[in-house]
Amino acid sequence: MTQALPLALLACALIPAILCFFINEEKAGLRNAINIGSAVLKLALVVFLTVGVARGVVYEARFEFVPGLYLLLRVDALALLFVTLSSFLWLVTTVYAIAYFGRSSNLPRFFAFFNLCVMSTTGIALSGSLISFFIFYELLTLSTWPLVVHKGDPTSMAAGRSYLAYTLVGSAALLFGIVWLEGMAGPVEFAQKAALGDLSDWMLAVIFLLCVGGLGVKAALVPLHAWLPQAMAAPAPVSALLHAVAVVKAGAFGIVRFIYDVYGIERVADLGLGIPLAILASFTIL
Repeated sequence: MTQALPLALLACALIPAILCFFINEEKAGLRNAINIGSAVLKLALVVFLTVGVARGVVYEARFEFVPGLYLLLRVDALALLFVTLSSFLWLVTTVYAIAYFGRSSNLPRFFAFFNLCVMSTTGIALSGSLISFFIFYELLTLSTWPLVVHKGDPTSMAAGRSYLAYTLVGSAALLFGIVWLEGMAGPVEFAQKAALGDLSDWMLAVIFLLCVGGLGVKAALVPLHAWLPQAMAAPAPVSALLHAVAVVKAGAFGIVRFIYDVYGIERVADLGLGIPLAILASFTIL
């Protein structure tokens, strides 16, 4: 039971995504019912998990995909904070998208990738290790690009190219930092901080800048934010999804995870990285 529930959270978005690919354009009522029903079901499941975590229940699913590396899903307090936010906003954005598009064309494709995007966001929240986080982080990039270019006009396609250029460069920096860190410290799980004692300060500082810089692209930290205004060429529900539910929040969540659950706030302060990060965050808020 405790192992199945994290998978059930992912399935709440993955199953409707698959179904939407095969539902005919004319069956809008069925498609809308599946989307709203799955969003409500996920929100109810989040409430159940919140009660369980408050009682001390540990919900975790672990699958080895290569020797020594696991796809790890774990429900903790921080994961629930992000999942609760995304689940509620998913429901609201789904209702908005249904009303916004009406009887427009290509809606099966839109809602399929829309749900895949939410599934990826849920996977990011539940990831219990760096490698698990990176897998879902890249799935988020692949599932949001079709939403950005949904209109298919030149402006949307240009926005899609800009989005891919920024996010793929950021992902490359993040992957390089993860491989460098895990190559020296071993696989990193968020429940236990990485063994960083044997690494020099300059190495830790460079890895930190690579990973936080890569995450900062999706978080739209200045000066890595130029893709976001261009992405507003997408339909309004996609813009709401990028801001409130998925991409920007996922990047910010990843930065929080990396600082607190990989390095630790004390180590970040010792390396002198806290002040530059705070300055960048303040510019972004402004």
